[in-house]
Amino acid sequence: MAQRDRLIAHADCVEHIQLPHKPAGKEDRHYLTPEQLVALAGESGSHGLLVLVLGLCGLRWGEASGLRARDVDVDKGVLHVRRTITKVGVDYVEGVPKSWERRDVPVPASLMRRLQAALPHDPDALVFCEADGHALRQQSATPAWGWWSRALERAGLERMTCHDLRHTAVSIAVSSGANVKALQRMLGHKSAAMTLDVYADLFDEDLLGVSTRVDERVQSLL
Repeated sequence: MAQRDRLIAHADCVEHIQLPHKPAGKEDRHYLTPEQLVALAGESGSHGLLVLVLGLCGLRWGEASGLRARDVDVDKGVLHVRRTITKVGVDYVEGVPKSWERRDVPVPASLMRRLQAALPHDPDALVFCEADGHALRQQSATPAWGWWSRALERAGLERMTCHDLRHTAVSIAVSSGANVKALQRMLGHKSAAMTLDVYADLFDEDLLGVSTRVDERVQSLL
């Protein structure tokens, strides 16, 4: 812009500079196994169902916070992600996701049965909230602070963030055979390329099993 407005003669940053590549490794995130996820949910008290939804459906914290009873479609087995609640300063503000983040997220049948049993009768009521009716308060992994850190300790798990449950949902889905387009829709990513960029490490690991699965299909023919 400065070059266009003739404030400088030439902008070297326009060309000849290649930005460093940020590796899409998993060193900065945690993936729980299904057994660890269920154990963590069992140690989370009244928030156990929330942990399962985050860890199996891949919702963001704000999306789960904004989920209302009418957004749970039991017949179709999906969650309608149409709103989000985020903390702005000291206030919790309800808004709408970006257009590509508004989506229908499939729910495993066994989880949907538990979710249906816990739904409030008022269709406008929040599905997940605090005991005092307040919107879900953000949690920290700091020891001895909030139910989340205590649940991690009781479950014997290392310190991690609630967002790692979203990563866990992806890991479980990939290991169950989900393809990248299905994951894109589940996560509300703008493109499949974005999904691959974020979770390339999971697909790299999945590729290791491709030859084994192919061999199972063709070994009797060769």
